[in-house]
Amino acid sequence: MNGHITITEAALASLIGLTAHEVPGVVGMSPANVREGILKVLGRAQAREGVVISRDDGRYSAELYVVVAYGVSIPTVARNITERVEHAAKTQAGIELARTRVHAVGVRHV
Repeated sequence: MNGHITITEAALASLIGLTAHEVPGVVGMSPANVREGILKVLGRAQAREGVVISRDDGRYSAELYVVVAYGVSIPTVARNITERVEHAAKTQAGIELARTRVHAVGVRHV
């Protein structure tokens, strides 16, 4: 029996968002655009908040907007996020990301 599995960009963004939340030093995600910010204010934030998926020539890229803990090495946290997100996308969704960019948009005392 041959079948076809489709993974939506929303599902991929949720997987990536949940993975990023597990990285030590990440205290949250930041809305990636105005629409996400409005949804957060309205109480409808989701796991994919702060994740933007784009597709070019059939290859996916991910941009993550994160808030990190005060006192951590931001380059180290960003590298850990990149490694874990790319691994999760490949092993759990079967998608190899062409590019992963991490934007540290805030620092918070925890």
